[in-house]
Amino acid sequence: MAINFERLVSRGLARRLSAEMDLAGVKSSVNRMLGIAIIGALVILIAVSFLLTVTHTTSAPIAFIIGAGTAAFYIAIIYIFLEYRIDKRRMGMESMLPDYLQIASANLRSGLSLDRAMMMAARPEFTFFSNDVKDMSRRVFGGETLANALNGMAAKYRSRQLNHTVKMITESLRYGGAMADLLDQVSKDIRGQQMIQKEVSSQLFMYSIFIAFAGVIAAPVLYGLTGQMISVTDTVWKGILAANPGGLPTIGVSFLKPSPPHISINTYRYFSIAAIITITGFAGLIMSSISTGSAMRGIKYLPLFILGGLGIYLIIAKLIAGLFAGITPAA
Repeated sequence: MAINFERLVSRGLARRLSAEMDLAGVKSSVNRMLGIAIIGALVILIAVSFLLTVTHTTSAPIAFIIGAGTAAFYIAIIYIFLEYRIDKRRMGMESMLPDYLQIASANLRSGLSLDRAMMMAARPEFTFFSNDVKDMSRRVFGGETLANALNGMAAKYRSRQLNHTVKMITESLRYGGAMADLLDQVSKDIRGQQMIQKEVSSQLFMYSIFIAFAGVIAAPVLYGLTGQMISVTDTVWKGILAANPGGLPTIGVSFLKPSPPHISINTYRYFSIAAIITITGFAGLIMSSISTGSAMRGIKYLPLFILGGLGIYLIIAKLIAGLFAGITPAA
């Protein structure tokens, strides 16, 4: 018996997920997507909690919390995937829109009606955008007004440029005007905006390089150096405490008593790995936001940035551990 996962969530959440899937171009049903999310999260929660408890890595309540956090991270990955698909579709459509409008304008000048001109302009090279235009044309042939069909097509993308274009077309349909000239002008304006974005992107290239250097190279190197300093300090304090089993005397006043650091080497190593993953991840998103105007386009660079940062951290830690091999064991 199939499970209706839509009944397990609120209607508002189901509607929002359906809208996100439409924007992302995902053809699967909402029930199937919810099933992937819910079943996957439960499997991860149970597996992580069970493994941590059986291996005596931590207590059962802490293992459950870690498992819940891992399951939440899995849900977040699904959401990020949808947002990435939405942004990718938007960027692809906006790159095709000027050419599409020019072809539609040429069709209008040849004597075709607007809906027919737009349908004939939906050529195969426009891929998924052509399919949406053809779907709009089918709705018009089915009796829907062209303005409503255009607004429905615009709702499939999270794009200001497309919304502005549809608004201009519907206003021209309502009040009259030279539609072919309007489409040509809108196409030129969009192309001009895209050229300006590319120029700004090239001028901000050095900022992107600096952020990549700070996140992928500088931060892991500093964490590697600091980790080795903690290792050396821990070794020195062990020697001091071994030579003074009765404890160290106070200095000057009673509250100034030297004591070893309370941060262990393993604790700092785990903290360093988590911090490097966070820093390199945000560095990729910020760099993408500066260079392309969209942070979501940087998601595809996250694995490269994170692996690069962790690799540099481990290399630096090993190199410095080799230099201090006579003082402290290798990290």
